[in-house]
Amino acid sequence: MEFRNKLALRTALLSSITNAVMAVGKGIAGVLGHSDALLADAIESVSDVFSSILVIIGIRYAQKPADDDHPYGHGRAESLSTFAVVAFLIVSATYILNEGIRNLYEEQVMPESFTLIVLVAIVLIKEISFQYVYRKGKQTNSSTLMADAWHHRSDAISSVIALAGVGISLLLGPKFVHADDWAAIAASLFIYYNAYKIFRPTLGEFMDEHMHHELIDEIRAIAFEVKGVKATEKCWVRKSGMFYQVDLHIEVEPDLPVEKGHEISHLAKDLIMSRIETIANVHIHIEPHYKKN
Repeated sequence: MEFRNKLALRTALLSSITNAVMAVGKGIAGVLGHSDALLADAIESVSDVFSSILVIIGIRYAQKPADDDHPYGHGRAESLSTFAVVAFLIVSATYILNEGIRNLYEEQVMPESFTLIVLVAIVLIKEISFQYVYRKGKQTNSSTLMADAWHHRSDAISSVIALAGVGISLLLGPKFVHADDWAAIAASLFIYYNAYKIFRPTLGEFMDEHMHHELIDEIRAIAFEVKGVKATEKCWVRKSGMFYQVDLHIEVEPDLPVEKGHEISHLAKDLIMSRIETIANVHIHIEPHYKKN
């Protein structure tokens, strides 16, 4: 558990540094290269820096141990920080969309050719960042890191759109100078879509939506390995931060002594938690097993 927490924090910190460097680089290149699409990309990267900071805060707070007021721990702080990331995405997309539409009605200067090289470099860096953070998000089971990873992928695709806009402007000449602005508008629409893609699964997690079917099947199978477990009934799973809380009803012989039923429940709990590292706790309820006619 400690390893996952440290890995998640280290990944989030590296992601925030990358976003800060990208924001500065895009901003300078956008101003010097007269590219509205690149400036729009820089604005999104500035929001990325703030969202990355929120990711770090969320992960750190989620790692606090359970206490009397929070018996299930503080893992939901991860979901809240992901919602904040989505909010930053929506705000930046709205600003980019507004600026892109406004620039369509103003005289524009042709972007400089070097902005193409900058955009290609940005696309490569952002895609590498996506692959790295995505792997670490999977490894740590962190929904916040997964959201941050898709944020990097969103940046990469919006930079591809900006690259297309700048390329069209340079290739086809002054008559297509507003292709850069259309690229910024298209990028903003994609950011809206990406915000929804990040928001939807996190909302399900926050609302304890029943969406852990494969994990439930695995938990039931492990419980059956314990001698004395005749069947499993209810199995509810909720995700809190990087870890899961499980409520499991197991059935034992109806005439079994209470002490023996208690022993079986602990054996099942210990086996499940030893097999699945992402489970923080298992609450087991013992029920009598009656054969069906």
